[in-house]
Amino acid sequence: MSSRPRLALIHATRVAIDPIEKAAADLWPEAETVSILDAALSIDRAAASDLTAKLRDRILGLSRYAELTGADGILFSCSAFGSAIEAAADQSHLPVMKPNEAMFEAAFDHGTRVALIHTFMPAAKSMEREFAEASASRGVTTRLVPHFCEDALAAKRDGDDEEHDRLVAETAAAVGDADVILLAQFSMASAAPRARTMTRIPVLTSPEAAIAEIRRRVEARERT
Repeated sequence: MSSRPRLALIHATRVAIDPIEKAAADLWPEAETVSILDAALSIDRAAASDLTAKLRDRILGLSRYAELTGADGILFSCSAFGSAIEAAADQSHLPVMKPNEAMFEAAFDHGTRVALIHTFMPAAKSMEREFAEASASRGVTTRLVPHFCEDALAAKRDGDDEEHDRLVAETAAAVGDADVILLAQFSMASAAPRARTMTRIPVLTSPEAAIAEIRRRVEARERT
């Protein structure tokens, strides 16, 4: 590995780029981050009833492309492609991570009743499956309740971060019976500070946890 590790960040929407690049700059300034965007992925995933073979192939292709750039680790930022990212990880010699792996691990420290706030409907189904698998691997019984925050993603895409954050925070405030609240997508991270002022339930986001974990995996690989 070069003196500066290269981290490939793969995105399906532009609004996920800034939160994860900021987290990388704050938590792993030694790394060189390279963002790879296929904005059509989120459009095509929203139009599909399920994760199609063509969408899976595109995820695999993006992972292979990231390898060709000389990446030392690969982090996907979109939550709606879980099983395809798992396949990419199986085929790669590099650490390849789904966006929410590390956040899920942190959630278990808070309890078993989990509220998942999401702004992109296809993300919920993928994350519910991943969380159930993570729970089963730990041998714990959990309850995950999704909460769809309508119109928030449209506001974010229109550049209205204030409206996006308001809608997400109001959704968090309405959550009652939960030990922890997860903000499902990287693009939602900006809403966390406001949400935390409106609820006593801990609110977790994925970018910082993901950067810390991918750094750990890349550096562990360097030592072997």
